[in-house]
Amino acid sequence: MNKTNTKPKGATSYKETAFGIIPRTKLLKLEIKGIKKGLNFIYGLVNKKDTKITPEFILKLHFVTFGWIFPDWAGKFRKIQVTFSGKEALPYYQIPEFILNLCDDLNARLDHLSVKTGNKYITEVVKLLTWFQHRFVFIHPFNDYNGRTARLLTLFILLKLGLPPIEIKAENEEDRKRYLLAIQKSDKKDFSLLENLISQALSESLEKLP
Repeated sequence: MNKTNTKPKGATSYKETAFGIIPRTKLLKLEIKGIKKGLNFIYGLVNKKDTKITPEFILKLHFVTFGWIFPDWAGKFRKIQVTFSGKEALPYYQIPEFILNLCDDLNARLDHLSVKTGNKYITEVVKLLTWFQHRFVFIHPFNDYNGRTARLLTLFILLKLGLPPIEIKAENEEDRKRYLLAIQKSDKKDFSLLENLISQALSESLEKLP
């Protein structure tokens, strides 16, 4: 969810990776493999009771998922200024403090969720996930893959709560535009669209349970 440079429609973009400078088509295959690495990392930790989302956890998840593709910057908080969704991201030197506060706030909110049954509980979880996703993307801690990391962390939170994982689609152009619009509306304190995306995804996952 970056960047300052734009390319003409239909132009092929290239990125420098551990495998050389490659086109977007090849990078997509690596990203899919990376997401699987991230998921394996999450599932390997979800049953450990003492595992909480901390700045160190976030850095490790980003590194496991993307560090083998972008070893120079993945798994490290960004040291550059970027723009996304038409606005400048948080100054990079504020990221460590903001991420620490986000993690502390998240864990406090998780500790104070209501009894884990019923529609009220699901509504509270959706609101918490909406807040967390928006806040994480607002902080924009990494050079790239902030949205994907936010969605992986959302999945981890759900699993820790004993709820099924969800898929918030944001890969094809239409789904990505809808997700970005939801984030942009949240910037203006209108969380309804992002809440709807998360609520719909969670409802679909719950319906699939035996």
